[in-house]
Amino acid sequence: MPYVIGIVLSVGVALFARYVGFDRDRAFYPTVMIVIASYYVLFAVMSGSVQTVVIESVVMTLFAAAAVAGFKSSAWIVVVALAGHGVFDAVHGHVVENAGMPAWWPAWCLAYDVGAAAGLGWILRRGLTTNDARA
Repeated sequence: MPYVIGIVLSVGVALFARYVGFDRDRAFYPTVMIVIASYYVLFAVMSGSVQTVVIESVVMTLFAAAAVAGFKSSAWIVVVALAGHGVFDAVHGHVVENAGMPAWWPAWCLAYDVGAAAGLGWILRRGLTTNDARA
């Protein structure tokens, strides 16, 4: 069920962003990427483990750097970062122990990330962005 909800929500957010025009600014998907990456830090804070906060913050910084690079150069970097975060979600529990993370989160986030990456990739391939997405 988390996979279905993640995909449906990513499609819903993409359609809403397209409808109201949020995604016309090339900062939209990089910002989404940074917010997505920040949740694991939030869960680490909830766990009370300083070590986990540090580890998750380092990982978040890597994804935030990719989001900035994508914003500054090519939105395709953001597509790769979103998909890469989905892969990270799939292996997260084997790499980082984060007791604050809900059990359903990795599956939901994987589906959301892959859905968002696919949506942005589709937008870029179709040339539907405005405001110089630098595809």
